[in-house]
This record gives sequence, C-alpha cells and structure tokens, in this order.
Amino acid sequence: MEKMIGGRLAAEALIDRNVDYVFSLSGGHITPIYQYLEHSKVTIFDVRHEQAAVFMAEAWARMTRKPAVAMVTAGPGFTNALSGIASARLSNAPVILIAGCVGLESVEKLDLQDMVQSPVITPMVKKAFVCQVAERIPEFIDMAFRTCMSGRPGPVYLELPCDILNAEVDMAKVKKPHTVVESRPVDRENVPKVIELLKAAQNPVVIAGSGAWYADAGKELQKFIETAGLPLFTGGAGRGVVSDTHPLCFESSLAIRPGAAMMTLMTADLVLFLGSRLSLFFIFGDIFRPDAKFIQVDIAPEEIGRNRSVDLGIVSDLKAFLTEINEVIDRQGNGDDLRKKFQPWLDTIRRYEQDGKEQAREMWESETLPMHPIRLSKEINEFMNREDDIVVSDGGDTATWMGMTRTVRKGGTYLDYGLYGCLAVGIPYANAAKLKNPDKRVLAVMGDGSTGFNFMEFHTAIRKGLPIVAVISNDQAWGMIMHSQQLRMGHNIPQGTELGWVDYHRMVEDMGGFGIYVEKPEDVKPALEAAFASGKTACVNVKVDPSVISPGSVALANLGGYKVE
Repeated sequence: MEKMIGGRLAAEALIDRNVDYVFSLSGGHITPIYQYLEHSKVTIFDVRHEQAAVFMAEAWARMTRKPAVAMVTAGPGFTNALSGIASARLSNAPVILIAGCVGLESVEKLDLQDMVQSPVITPMVKKAFVCQVAERIPEFIDMAFRTCMSGRPGPVYLELPCDILNAEVDMAKVKKPHTVVESRPVDRENVPKVIELLKAAQNPVVIAGSGAWYADAGKELQKFIETAGLPLFTGGAGRGVVSDTHPLCFESSLAIRPGAAMMTLMTADLVLFLGSRLSLFFIFGDIFRPDAKFIQVDIAPEEIGRNRSVDLGIVSDLKAFLTEINEVIDRQGNGDDLRKKFQPWLDTIRRYEQDGKEQAREMWESETLPMHPIRLSKEINEFMNREDDIVVSDGGDTATWMGMTRTVRKGGTYLDYGLYGCLAVGIPYANAAKLKNPDKRVLAVMGDGSTGFNFMEFHTAIRKGLPIVAVISNDQAWGMIMHSQQLRMGHNIPQGTELGWVDYHRMVEDMGGFGIYVEKPEDVKPALEAAFASGKTACVNVKVDPSVISPGSVALANLGGYKVE
C-alpha cells in the first residue's frame, strides 16, 4: 500500500472541497502536492509567472464568489505572488494562497530559497496559517476555506513546509473537518430608521459597491430602488448587479465618469452607502455635502465610519438587509409616496446625466489621428454589446478611459484592478474569465505599459486554448506617469516614461495567435470582428494619441498635495 504523506493529505483535502482549478507555477517545494493532484478531478492550471497565478485566482473568486486556490513555491515564488494577494485584499476576493517553504529542519541553515514568509504576508491577508504537523494539514485547509469566506470575503495564506509535505502520516491522528459557514446577519431594528430618513429626504442617492455582488443582492437591490423610486450608482464589483440600462441606474459612482455621478453625489442630502468603501474614489468622503445624512450598511463593522461620521451605521449582510427593508416598505405601503416625492429629483439627475455625457461626446466621437484613446473605448463598448460579454480593463490611462465608457449590463462581466491599481491584471483576468465562460466573448483592453508585465500570459492563453481578444491601447509610453509629470513639472522625464513602438500583434502571431494593427477609428470594429472570428488568442494593437491627458493623470499629478517650487 502506498504510504500516506502530507502532500497527499493536502491534495485530497482540495479534491474533497471540489476545487476546480489550482492556479500555479510549479516548484520543488510544492511537488508533493502536485504529484497527488495529477490525474485527479482538480486541474492544475500552470502560468508563466506566479503573479499571474494569483491574479487568475482573484478573477475566478470574484466571478464565482467562491474560494479560489493559487499555489506557489518557496522564496521567489512566494514573493512573486504578493502583488496579487494585495490586489485580492482590496477587491475582497476569497483567494487561498498555498505556498511551500523550506523544511522546519532546515530553518536558519541557508537552505535553497529560504526566507521567513508568514510575517511578510500577514498584514496583507485575513489570516496567515502555518501548518507544522503533517497530520493537521486537512484541518488547516478547512480553516483557510472558512476564513476566506466568513464575513467580508478576502485572501488567506497557508504555508506548508516541504518536510511536512513529505512526512509520512499516522492516519489515526488525522481529522478531516469540512465546515461551510453560511450566515446572513441582518440588523432589523435599524431598518425602520432608514425608512424614516428616506421620508425626511428630498435628494437621496443609493450607492452599491462590491458587497452587493458578493451578497448576490442584485434582485433585492433592484426591487428596493424600484419600490422607493431611488437613483442608483454602482461601483467596484457591484457594477452591473443592476444593469446600467435600467432607468433608475445611472451607471458608475466614479465622479470622473461622464454622466450624473459628480453632480448627484455633490448635491444629495441623503446617501445610502451599501457594501462599499469610502475611499479615494469618493475623495475620502469629501465629495458629499458635509450636512448630508449618511447611512452605511456593511458586513464588516470596522468599515463603518471610515473617513466620515455616519448618521446610521448598520452591520448586515446586504442581501438580508435589502430583503428586510423591501418587506417593511411593502408592509407599510410607503412605496407610492416615496416614488412621487423623488420624481423631481430623478428628473434633475437625468438632466445631469444628459449634460455630463454631452460634454464628453466630442471625445467619444473624435476623428483625430492618432486615435483618441476614449474613442477606442467607445468602439469597444459598442462592439461588446451583449449582456454577457466580459470586458477586462488594465493600465493607467487606458483603464480610466474604459471605466469612463463601459456600459455594464450584468454583474461579474466587468473586471478591473480596482482600488489597488496594480497593472498587469489584464491577460490573467481575461484568461480566468474565458476559462470559466468558454462560450462567452472575453476582451481585455490594456495599455502598452501594463501589457509588458505579463506578456507571456499570451503564451499561456495560446497553449491552453483560450481564445481571448486583447486590445492594446498603444501610446508608446507609461502614459499616466508621463502626463502627471507634465502637469507637475511642465515636462516628462523620458527615462522611465517613454517606451517607443512595439509590434505586440506580431509577437502574438509568432506564438501562434492572431494579430492585427489598427490606426483609424473606423477600423476598430472590423478588427475586433476578425479577432473573434479567428478562434485564436488575439492581439489588436491600436495606435492612440500619446498627448491626451486623462482625469486619472490629473488626479495622480495632485497625489499627496505635490507642489512644484
């Protein structure tokens, strides 16, 4: 009989958890797990860089709202994974990072790839576990799964020393717990107070963030705004939980987006802030009127009151909260009165929306050459017009322009790097999206700078048969940095900002994909049609104007109150 070792216990625990994929780059310290995942129902999805493995796990977790597993080897494998974990933390993605490390018997002996890993990652995760007894590996994997999904989702770290993975196990000492905790706490006592504040308001606004997506609260949210006649803005993973095309949804809550967001947020007298963070994207709360009443609902108690005093803080699962408030409104029969009361406010917001979009129309319809980058975003947005089309956005200015333009019709179909702002997510996110949704169109739009970080993930897509389409908005520079320097100093520093032209499309062709070069706006949609029709991993390399400055570049130029003497 084959002996049972720690690596087999780890593999079997993942199999028992019905894990579909382990996103990974191989290494000697994790081979004891690999050998027992081979030929199992768990697929090892191998990438070209550990960063990409964690980004894929992050995207998978965000789309499925379930734990996703990344696995890396010791030392440099571990450190390469850190950017992805930091991104997962701010996107609330339930990622489990399993890392090998040197054996306990080799600590402080200067073994290969030795480093103290757990203290490095502890501030970046919900919890860091280190298993030092082989028989307890299933217990630690159970704890990792429970922790990443409890309360607000987030990443968890599990370290397994290689001698523990290779150790022979006494099965009499092994416990195999498998606990799934599903809880939807709701603060029923405070729900009537929300309704009273609504009755007293004239210009209320609802802002729904990632919590709406992770709680699967789209239907309840839509019923709430329809019943009470409330305007809605969405942000983060909450984009699309109620379609941007819904008459009460005014698209993204980002103030820089053309439309109604800036004026509405600045003039609202009541803010219902649901499952979101009062971050930079809301000028740390300063975009709202100081005298506006503020209601914050969040699953994480420590989030309530960040950056602003709130008038009513409610610790609740968002789906449970919305279900409760919908029932109370129905029971009290307040819906008709609220809808009539807020109709003039909705009419005002629609004027804001019309005026804001009209101001951006010249950019969206620009015919200049090189192409205006937001015109490229418009062409992509119009082409990717199916409800279940998936668009990934990556890059500095490029992500800004796409975020200002994308119409999101369904939750989980728009992925960007969010608050962490880490470049290089484009191809890994897109690969994960296509892996999960092989029958849907998946497009990644990226800057040329961010493309370079994980360029070889094109090769991953090609050899794994993932026909994603990547559009490169190529301004031949680190555009956001270049422009912010120009705003700060009157010029950019060529070293560190200018990249020059690269035929990325030909590089993808040489690896076996489809490549095409585009200069004119009218050629974008035909190029996208050809790229998707090719059935291959495709690269559409688009030359855009390097002189156009985005609102994101303006914000970066003012970062930290920088002043030029």
